[in-house]
Amino acid sequence: MTELLIIKPSSLGDIVHGLQVATSLKAQRKDLRISWIVREMFAPLVRICEAVDHVYVFERRGGAKGFLRLMREVRKTKFDYVFDMQGLLRTGLMTSRSGARRKVGRSDAREGAGLFYNEKVPLPPEGRRSHALDILLQFCPVLGAKPELQGSLGFREVDNLKLRFAEGRAGTRPFLLFPDSRRAEKRWGGFKQLTEMLIRENRGHKVIWAGSNYLHDRSAFPAAQFLNLTGNTSLVSLPALIRRAEWVITNDSGPMHLAAALHVRVVGIFGPTDPRLFGPYPPDGPTNFVIQAPVGNMRLLSVKDVYANFSRIRDRVARAG
Repeated sequence: MTELLIIKPSSLGDIVHGLQVATSLKAQRKDLRISWIVREMFAPLVRICEAVDHVYVFERRGGAKGFLRLMREVRKTKFDYVFDMQGLLRTGLMTSRSGARRKVGRSDAREGAGLFYNEKVPLPPEGRRSHALDILLQFCPVLGAKPELQGSLGFREVDNLKLRFAEGRAGTRPFLLFPDSRRAEKRWGGFKQLTEMLIRENRGHKVIWAGSNYLHDRSAFPAAQFLNLTGNTSLVSLPALIRRAEWVITNDSGPMHLAAALHVRVVGIFGPTDPRLFGPYPPDGPTNFVIQAPVGNMRLLSVKDVYANFSRIRDRVARAG
């Protein structure tokens, strides 16, 4: 059995990309056992991923003692490879102390992390202008695997969750909206008005807000057609909730990447970030769509424009069958 340690502590979208790479590696290497170092806030999602066999929790506020305790636990396993997919000083130090035979990192690592590797993976042909997931896929050839997605990203237990509360009339699947984003400049402010339009024009569907931070809806929407799960969306239930949706509409965020990875129809609303580098993967996938704000400014993107674009996308998908 080949023992691989992946170091990818954060953030949610980057972890989803890493899980897709782990899934592809497992599909191509049946002798592979994958362990993962992840921050405590993201550990629940990594634990339930079918491609991951063991999880080490990194407590960011644990200080030096917590770091040393974590690495003592890691060193109990003799790893053949460690992949530092984060490429920062902290993860470089983890790589150095892992005890792995081959320490592999990113060629675009920062903060001096590259000093701790004995091997670096090259960037894709497009270099730094490559999609974030394409950059991580370059780790695959180290294990003799192709740098492409293979296999299906799967999660333990969550697919058995009963989510009938999400259904609309006659069992229709909901529109799932993620109105929040970690960075303010990536957060579009029109989700309340968009919800009003979706409810008014799609009376058979339910609209659901989801996300880790609570957003007040001020009881503005009819209870039969609206459900606010913001602040009450666990990572364990997130894959099942996304799978239940007919459409996911979201800012540039981790849930957007998870929806794309699960092949659920997703519309990403983008401002200053480049969707060619950070959008749903693959950019030309049949379930992946993007609405870009004019000159990258979210304030210039009106609700009417978003709804009109979404309607055109739905019609195009419906015609394609």
